[in-house]
Amino acid sequence: MTHRTRFAPSPTGHLHIGGARTALFSWLYARKHGGTFILRIEDTDLERSTVESVNAILEGMTWLGLEYDEGPFYQTHRFDRYREVMEQLLKEGHAYRCYCTKEELDELRAGQMERKEKPRYDGRCRHRSEPRPGVLPVIRFRNPTEGEVAWDDLVRGRIAFQNSELDDLIIARSDGTPTYNFTVVVDDLDMKISHVIRGDDHVNNTPRQINILKALGVEPPRYGHVPMILGADGARLSKRHGAVSVMQYRDEGYLPEALLNYLVRLGWSHGDQEIFSVDEMIEYFDANAINHSAATFNPDKLLWLNHHYLMHSDPAHVAHHLRWHLGRLDIDPTEGPDPVDVVVAQRERCKTLVEMAQASRFFYRDFDDYDPKSAQKYLTAASVPALEALRRHLAVVQSWEKESLHTVLVATGEEMGLKLGAVAQPLRVAVAGTAVSPPMDVTLHLLGQLRTLNRIDRALQYIEAKKD
Repeated sequence: MTHRTRFAPSPTGHLHIGGARTALFSWLYARKHGGTFILRIEDTDLERSTVESVNAILEGMTWLGLEYDEGPFYQTHRFDRYREVMEQLLKEGHAYRCYCTKEELDELRAGQMERKEKPRYDGRCRHRSEPRPGVLPVIRFRNPTEGEVAWDDLVRGRIAFQNSELDDLIIARSDGTPTYNFTVVVDDLDMKISHVIRGDDHVNNTPRQINILKALGVEPPRYGHVPMILGADGARLSKRHGAVSVMQYRDEGYLPEALLNYLVRLGWSHGDQEIFSVDEMIEYFDANAINHSAATFNPDKLLWLNHHYLMHSDPAHVAHHLRWHLGRLDIDPTEGPDPVDVVVAQRERCKTLVEMAQASRFFYRDFDDYDPKSAQKYLTAASVPALEALRRHLAVVQSWEKESLHTVLVATGEEMGLKLGAVAQPLRVAVAGTAVSPPMDVTLHLLGQLRTLNRIDRALQYIEAKKD
């Protein structure tokens, strides 16, 4: 069997966490079975769909590394095909034109509500053969009235609906534009989709889509409906829970691998394993192992994962992403140490790339001010002798390597009769502007000799100016 899955977002906003997880599950299923992953843009909502949203979706997919094998296909490019299938259904009696006015349908609904009945179209135009003057008709699918429609869901097991519960769905509006449930069916048919993995908010759409596919004489794909993602308060994940757009996580300094790892564990598990490489995700992924209950989004767990990936990923890979964050701070990464070395120096104490970029600014650019508390404590008259001695010794260092620099720091402390910390902390504030940085030998090595000496001179001038 050829496995063909699809991700079909509507371009009415960014790629959000729920959609990204659906895309990931569909992508993993295709990759595991040697199949094809298709990207389809469902852009028939002409009022809300935008080019910006399409670009945001494509950008999010690219950043996450969810490459697609076919597409992107756009529904707005397929209207001729939809009309062709619509005419086929009309000709074969599986669809009909409905001339009911909005007022009539409102009256029908009001009566049903008053009688405490389920609101549904009553099929009054099913047997109409003549047009109604002055009324542009919609087209409705002639749903079976007896029996049931059922499927073996990949996630939830057997699901069944009685056909008597389903009314005759509108598949084309009065202006001729096709509706969602119809376009999805035609697309899945033409693209030979074998497996559909999507959110469980589509469960009620599935029986309608299956019936349309059967009317067209084709076997429906296998469906798997994934439970929703909840916020910590138990409500459906939304903007008020924080970052929900994939690219917002990039902006906040997360690695794509960390987000993928977190998403795959939102509702799926493989034993007690928490950390998965992409290859392991593909190897172990099983749609039948997706949980039936909703998953809860935990930002702290995502942050923990991100720190793990900062610590254990190839520094060159992390540096690739760090460069982008340095650029956002208007820093040219070529005007300072190699970002790969910065990653190695900073990754233990930084949980995001934003933290890492901000903590590393002093390597690339002179800072405007010292941290007030650090300067007050360490840039004092008492620290001048040590800073002057360090300035003198560092100026003659021939090999600006960590080992040589460490030797200078230790020797200066012994010369001054001071512990290493009493020497290192004033120097750290002098060169970094704050009392927090990587180890001093590492910091000085990355900063370079000229910058180090210039910043010691500046600190001494600062201390002298405070006396006035």
